[in-house]
Amino acid sequence: MGKGWKAAGKLEAAQKKGALFTKLAREITVSAKLGGPDPEANSRLKMAVNAALKVSCPKDTIERAIKKGSGQLTDGNEIEEVTYEGYGPHGVGVIVECQTDNRNRTVAEIRNIFKSNGGNMGETGAVAWMFDRVSLIQGKHASPGDLEEEAIEAGANEVERDEEEGVVLFYGAPEDLDSIRTALIERGWDVSAAELSYKAKDQTQVSEEQKQEVFDLLSALEDNDDSHRIHATID
Repeated sequence: MGKGWKAAGKLEAAQKKGALFTKLAREITVSAKLGGPDPEANSRLKMAVNAALKVSCPKDTIERAIKKGSGQLTDGNEIEEVTYEGYGPHGVGVIVECQTDNRNRTVAEIRNIFKSNGGNMGETGAVAWMFDRVSLIQGKHASPGDLEEEAIEAGANEVERDEEEGVVLFYGAPEDLDSIRTALIERGWDVSAAELSYKAKDQTQVSEEQKQEVFDLLSALEDNDDSHRIHATID
């Protein structure tokens, strides 16, 4: 029984790793499609490739994804970005950014996840008003000094530590994404992510028991093969 459990655990881990590689490859494909196949001239692509390399994603998978995005390789399945909105349990606003090769499949799956976890998927704009559209730059620094000063010098509007991930998050206007990223790199920051994101204007107040219900929904959305980023009005 013990060996069987271990074998099942290894299989599950392999499946999760495969799903992660698929998501990373899709981000690389979309990045190459939008900004070209050269990582040095396409900051989003460079971040996507670095993220894939950090988790040992095979280089041929990365190269194939770049070729697919830049049109050098076609397989009949074009990846597109779609965004869905809805309410989770207890009125928590949720935005789900997806990358998919089948919009009809994805919308049906996301709708079912909301419904099965006490939520309700809405129309475009249903909860977008609960969020600000922002630049999000994530990084580390060996000796960062005063974070507020770092944010001001880089042109960011807000900064906070993510203690769980061990990184610092800088927020700014959407149009300032590249300039903030460049300024932070010039100031010695190791930037691991730079993207347009959504930031909740206010946090929905829920009890610990209610929070777990919301987390169950967010976890189910995260496990969906087509989900890319998930944002919610809850910590």
